[in-house]
Amino acid sequence: MPLKLSLKPLEKFVLNGAVVTNGDKRTSLVLQNKACVLREKDIMQPEDATTPARRIYFPIMMMYLDPSEDEKYYNDFALRMTEFMGAIQNRAVLATCLEISREVMGGSYYKALMLCKRLFDFEQERLNYESQSIPKNAANR
Repeated sequence: MPLKLSLKPLEKFVLNGAVVTNGDKRTSLVLQNKACVLREKDIMQPEDATTPARRIYFPIMMMYLDPSEDEKYYNDFALRMTEFMGAIQNRAVLATCLEISREVMGGSYYKALMLCKRLFDFEQERLNYESQSIPKNAANR
């Protein structure tokens, strides 16, 4: 099944390891066969892996983009996922973690990445909740 990419002007994406930049006009590309494609918005730099969920996402992304180093990145993924799951009690989030792990084990890294974004949402909800539950004068103590 072909993949259609609709690109914004100057949008970047990775195609089989090559960084490609769209021209100055909106365009569409159709990929007729299987290829490793990741849009700019889904690409994370190492310095942006600053939360537990992002430290799970990053090695999955690297396994997808650099299969020659997948063992190294898999070990990092497994460690980060184990740490994350050990700290979580929410059943839905744990189910998402298991689903991500299944996709990684099956080599479906792109699917795992998209599932991992759910962990970002959960994490952000928790951070918002935590910041709301801390009394304002507690920071001054």
